[in-house]
Amino acid sequence: MRGRSDEVQMKRLVTALVGIALVLGFLFVYKGSIFNSESSRTSALEYGSKSLRKLGWGGDEDADETSSKLSQEDVDDTIMVKSFPVCDDRHSELIPCLDRHLIYQLRLKLDLSLMEHYERHCPPQERRYNCLIPPPHGYKVPIKWPRSRDEVWKANIPHTHLAHEKSDQNWMVVKGEKIIFPGGGTHFHYGADKYIAAMANMLNFSDNVINNGGRLRTVLDVGCGVASFGGYLLTSDVIAMSLAPNDVHQNQIQFALERGIPAYLGVLGTKRLPYPSRSFELAHCSRCRIDWLQRDGILLLELDRVLRPGGYFAYSSPEAYAQDEEDLRIWKEMSALVERMCWKIAAKRNQTVIWVKPLNNDCYMQRPPGTQPPLCRSDDDPDVVLGVPMEACITPYSDHDHKFGGSELTPWPARLTSPPPRLADFGYSNVMFEKDTEMWRQRVGNYWNLLSPKIQSDTLRNVMDMKANLGSFAAALKDKDVWVMNVVPEDGPNTLKLVYDRGLIGAVHNWCEAFSTYPRTYDLLHAWNIISDVEKKGCSPEDLLLEMDRILRPTGFIIIRDKQSVVDFVKKYLSALHWEAVATGDASSDSEDGEEVVFVVQKKLWLSSRNSRDSE
Repeated sequence: MRGRSDEVQMKRLVTALVGIALVLGFLFVYKGSIFNSESSRTSALEYGSKSLRKLGWGGDEDADETSSKLSQEDVDDTIMVKSFPVCDDRHSELIPCLDRHLIYQLRLKLDLSLMEHYERHCPPQERRYNCLIPPPHGYKVPIKWPRSRDEVWKANIPHTHLAHEKSDQNWMVVKGEKIIFPGGGTHFHYGADKYIAAMANMLNFSDNVINNGGRLRTVLDVGCGVASFGGYLLTSDVIAMSLAPNDVHQNQIQFALERGIPAYLGVLGTKRLPYPSRSFELAHCSRCRIDWLQRDGILLLELDRVLRPGGYFAYSSPEAYAQDEEDLRIWKEMSALVERMCWKIAAKRNQTVIWVKPLNNDCYMQRPPGTQPPLCRSDDDPDVVLGVPMEACITPYSDHDHKFGGSELTPWPARLTSPPPRLADFGYSNVMFEKDTEMWRQRVGNYWNLLSPKIQSDTLRNVMDMKANLGSFAAALKDKDVWVMNVVPEDGPNTLKLVYDRGLIGAVHNWCEAFSTYPRTYDLLHAWNIISDVEKKGCSPEDLLLEMDRILRPTGFIIIRDKQSVVDFVKKYLSALHWEAVATGDASSDSEDGEEVVFVVQKKLWLSSRNSRDSE
């Protein structure tokens, strides 16, 4: 009896074990499907770190051991990176340093009232997605400029909520496979062009043209919506930096860039905007829903910092005209604030008021002692911006600017090639500036010779110079129908103010981190020694290549101007990145050290496996 009992128990035990094994197997498959994207990210991170170790690369902690690992003798010619993992489709619009999911995951304690959750918070090395960002289902090569100002492919930005939410304001209209932009806005339902002409009329500019004979060239549009204001300014030879956060209207900047209009993801929160002092002739806010009175007027004082002497702030908002008690209170307090800032009303009509900033320091010096806001400290550099907290103080002019009483800038387009007044801040002479301008004119001509078999006159629109220096690369593109985002690395000479003084736009950035833009927003990237520079800082050049791929449009181009060893390094990743070599040029004759070469690549249009299945 005991033997039969043991046999029965053994059978029961075996049956139980088999059952448990089946349940565990089911859970393994089930969890694998649920956490597919997480495991993809993990495998991507593992893949990236293994690749980096193979090639002698690491993060900051390995900087000393890995310096100059891009030199030719240290790279194993037999190692070829065959593929990168593809990110989950839900990350097709990933902006790594503006990722709200990351904020939740890291449990960052941010003050929502100060818009800190819309500021940059970059992932640590171990949480980076070392994978390729897939395009959305049905993605098409973007419509060419100038048609793109008025229409884009719906599949490229499959978000129509703004069309419904702003249907009474003519922001955008869904029409079949396209999204149409009639040119309206929250404040200018009947078109930005009419609104801009009315603003020029208020300021008594000749023929109601907003550029005022070339004296008004650079504009900051805060809370820009889909950037129709900036898009229509371009017809007057005025370029706007259209600025908006990744907020409830989260795709507005994506629409702007898809349209071919200059734009940047940013917010007036706690940090300075990534622009130097005295960069813009006009700041504009049309129903931008910003509380300008908060924190002693700190946000208005940030606008004051970036405005040029005699610059304007155009404000279209209910407070400028409404008669209810709350709006009257806001208008009274705001009027008192700007008066203490020495701004004066240049014009006021209907729903818009335009203030003008003083030309010199006289008014500041005449204020009674203790007047708020105070002047900024003498040791405060108004041109150091990246990660620098805003301060509620007025930035006074230098002795030179105070004495001159203005910006000294020549009108556009002569401004582009005239030596900027602030050139002397860097010890540069006019002769050096002119040589730099001519050198890049010749270089850009050579670039276009290399690109000519692949491009037409309308192939390129959104261009980024990843290391702009004096802005001469962008200046050489004046006769092309393009605009250039001039990026000045934060650890080099802070020359961005010279870029703005030439009538161009740009931002300060650290290329060890992701740029504040959506995926697939630029047609051409110009990478002059930037890969070498990132390597010298101990950051990952592989991460930089993935970031360049993220922001480059399918069929877009990259011009790499760097050492031969860097080009050899990039070539090992062409297949993995779905890039193809277009041309190679010898740049030794006009490079400073005689070691530079030019390598042009093009990004292929590819679909993720899921998109491919859907298409089939």
